[in-house]
Amino acid sequence: MSGIHARFHVMQGAFALNAEFTAPSRGVTGLFGPSGAGKSTLLRCIAGLQQTKNGYLSIGGEIWQDDSKRIFVPVHRRGIGYVFQEPGLFPHMKVRRNVLYGYHRIAGRERAIQFRDAVEWTGIAELLERMPGGLSGGERQRVAIARALMSSPKLLLMDEPLSALDEASRAEIIPCLDRLHRELSIPVIYVSHALREIARIADTLILIDAGRISKIGPIHDLLPAVCASADGDPFSVLDAPVFDHDDTYHLTRLQTQFGPLWSGRIGTEIGGVVRVQIAARDVSIGKTIDEQSSIVNQLPVRIHAVTELSAGHVLLELVPADDDGDSTVILSMITRRSWDHLQLAVGQTTYARIKGVSILR
Repeated sequence: MSGIHARFHVMQGAFALNAEFTAPSRGVTGLFGPSGAGKSTLLRCIAGLQQTKNGYLSIGGEIWQDDSKRIFVPVHRRGIGYVFQEPGLFPHMKVRRNVLYGYHRIAGRERAIQFRDAVEWTGIAELLERMPGGLSGGERQRVAIARALMSSPKLLLMDEPLSALDEASRAEIIPCLDRLHRELSIPVIYVSHALREIARIADTLILIDAGRISKIGPIHDLLPAVCASADGDPFSVLDAPVFDHDDTYHLTRLQTQFGPLWSGRIGTEIGGVVRVQIAARDVSIGKTIDEQSSIVNQLPVRIHAVTELSAGHVLLELVPADDDGDSTVILSMITRRSWDHLQLAVGQTTYARIKGVSILR
């Protein structure tokens, strides 16, 4: 039985965790929910750090816990890499020794990830001879990730690894996470209460609130509904290959289900797949193509659904005009006045206008 299969029941005072889920055996599964929802508690259950009742956990067909059969694999034998909010590096060891700490604790035949790979994926080659005290927050977290990888884990758990970092350090870590997403052949469970952070790297999304899992599925399928129901700034994500670069104007053209999409220059080779985010407030609607507009992207779309938001706004779910029923959605947030003025309706074909400068990695 492949993949991750988990079931846990925990009581902590007035809080109860009743969670059951199945996740893929490869890729990043994002665990999203508000503070106090039970995200970290669930991760501790998976790691074997939390006592449970009637618990069950299997990874790739290997049973780590089955309370009905009195099976419980202890923490040190579970083959888990754990990255916390705080890096927890050994201050008296150079970066090299910190990274190699877990490597020497496993048998040679079990070493699936080599030192050079962990160093390259996390971009820490220039840090190896430095002491942790002289590193930035982002550098320390990258070292912590490399150390977790050196234990050649069967499962990597990441508990809000960016929450303690400033914006500059977060920007430093994100490319590292992108690289791990491409390179790792093991499952990763990534916890955050920041939806944009999860949407940057996750393939699967698990929604948890008040100790219960409400939904699980591909992130492209769940994101529109989550954005429509949550407070904040709705956005959509697109995975698309790089078609070409325009060096004269420092632009990149992506080939999406909606057609060509121009963005600011992206440092990815032609043919490489990138994920971009588009804020719903940056997507306007037009009934025709405006040849005199500075907006470079005007994509033919069909209005698939509309949701009423507060403060006189509506959120539109847009699919390609020739939608085959299995398309990614672009979200657009416009005023109710614009909806009425343009006489828009569900099922109508129109144009999504998106500024190239508003498309973010």
